[in-house]
Amino acid sequence: MRFEKPIPVTEIASLIDAEIKGNRNGWVKGINEIHRVEEGDIVFTDHPKYYAACIHSPASAIIINAETECPPDKTLLITEQPFEAYNQLVSHFKPFRPSLQMVSETAQVGEGTVLMPNVYLGHQVRIGRHCILYPNVTILNDCIIGDHVIIQSGTVIGSDAFYYNKKTHREIFYKKMNSCGRVVVEDYVEIGANCTIDRGVSGDTVIGAGTKIDNLVHLGHDVMIGKNCLIAAQAGIAGATVLEDEVTVWGQAGISKTLRIGKGAVINAQSGVMSSLEGNKIYFGYPAEEAREKLKQLAWIKRIPEIWDKLKARNI
Repeated sequence: MRFEKPIPVTEIASLIDAEIKGNRNGWVKGINEIHRVEEGDIVFTDHPKYYAACIHSPASAIIINAETECPPDKTLLITEQPFEAYNQLVSHFKPFRPSLQMVSETAQVGEGTVLMPNVYLGHQVRIGRHCILYPNVTILNDCIIGDHVIIQSGTVIGSDAFYYNKKTHREIFYKKMNSCGRVVVEDYVEIGANCTIDRGVSGDTVIGAGTKIDNLVHLGHDVMIGKNCLIAAQAGIAGATVLEDEVTVWGQAGISKTLRIGKGAVINAQSGVMSSLEGNKIYFGYPAEEAREKLKQLAWIKRIPEIWDKLKARNI
């Protein structure tokens, strides 16, 4: 999430009641997560496992729950509950804004775009030129749709991230992390019926130009889809995963979180992807492996009864 203008770290510290260590004269431009953080961002961590990654990231300020060593140009904002501090900042800079009209007065719709009955556009939505949004499409606050985009009926773009802070000492283990990111859909994208595309937690979920998405596809928060990708029905892609350009994902394939799928990769139907994959190869199975090797394995598995019978016949 970008702030409207840079904000001094002293003001941020005051808002979240944090102690400042390090650079007291810094300014911040927005909030981001560790996998997308840029110079000028605030990032937060509440676990020692992630201290070093946050402190040595491009982030200018780190909300943290313990004092630790950091470079002199960085700012530590020390507070007992970094997660609560994050939510407090989101609520302050991007508060919940209900929109009770089908098309918000702040939404922008480009020339030649068609909105069919019951299309909902939230606050600050921008729709480009010559798009078609079929009945019952929902585009929630702040999302951006490019030119020549087609979205079929029932699709929801910009729903909250499925992202929770877990602490087992609480009565309620999981606390919602407020979403302040967006969904950005580039030009010439087509999205099928009843798809669900979550906004970024604090960054953007992006669908690259020319990509085509079938019905009943789910994209998690902060997913980055490259240009000219093809995603078939009932596929699911978990949060913060990157698909490079020209990737094909066939039906009912599932891709785990924070992975990278290389350019031109093909993931066959019903595969389960548990680790990052190189580009320009075909993958199959669970866990997904190169299809040729996986098929060899399956061929050997089918021969197990035959091999077992032969071994028994030899009293081995």
